[in-house]
Amino acid sequence: MTEYRIDDLARAAGTTTRNVRGYQDRGLIPRPVRRGRIAIYGDEHLAKLRVINDLLARGFTMTHIGEFFTRVQTGDDIAESLGLREAVSRPWSQTATETVSADALFDRLNTSDPQLLGMLEEFGLIEPIGDDESPAQYEIKDVETIEAYQRLMQIGVPLPYILGLQRQLDEDMGRAARTLVSAGRRAVTEGRFDGWIPEKGAESDWASTFINELRTTGRIAAHNTLYRALDRELARQLDDYLNVAQSRREQRIASE
Repeated sequence: MTEYRIDDLARAAGTTTRNVRGYQDRGLIPRPVRRGRIAIYGDEHLAKLRVINDLLARGFTMTHIGEFFTRVQTGDDIAESLGLREAVSRPWSQTATETVSADALFDRLNTSDPQLLGMLEEFGLIEPIGDDESPAQYEIKDVETIEAYQRLMQIGVPLPYILGLQRQLDEDMGRAARTLVSAGRRAVTEGRFDGWIPEKGAESDWASTFINELRTTGRIAAHNTLYRALDRELARQLDDYLNVAQSRREQRIASE
């Protein structure tokens, strides 16, 4: 077991010694072991501090957190609740990433325009490394999408047009994501209450299983629904395009 003095514990947990003492006074973390005049903290203290930080970041009050720790009696139960947190926070996207020099990125995109780079960063496709003003490197967060951009640019589609399309897609996909996740939230709270936290191992297991299945089903359904919608819309617009072409041809023939 790792041992910490209070300063080291606060640093490892990303908090302050004042907060550590305050949580201790509230009974949220146990008292340290005393070795003479030195207070020694351990891994359990660090784990609980990280849970507290996480819950505070999610909008829980100290009263809520106190009630949570009152209901959760053992370290194993906390681990189960943390398993639920991991299920929620694990990224849905599993795209390949790559770190490249700034010059290499500019060559790929055929631009170093700060506005366009800012849009790519906003969409979560790239991330500067180091100096915010003039980074020497970038992490490409989604190599497959950037490569698709390159192929479009090679056949003459300008990057600003592509990014305009990406912005519209982000907005549309954002609405789809809200629909899916909000439906999942309602399913979790059905017969309970908003803000419900599992109290028993079986409840935590159910919630973790539900969230994992929601992720899997949501990914498959969204992916395949988009493909079906693309097929329908492509067929509709192709018919429309050919009708316009036929009409223009007939007008041209009539005018000759």
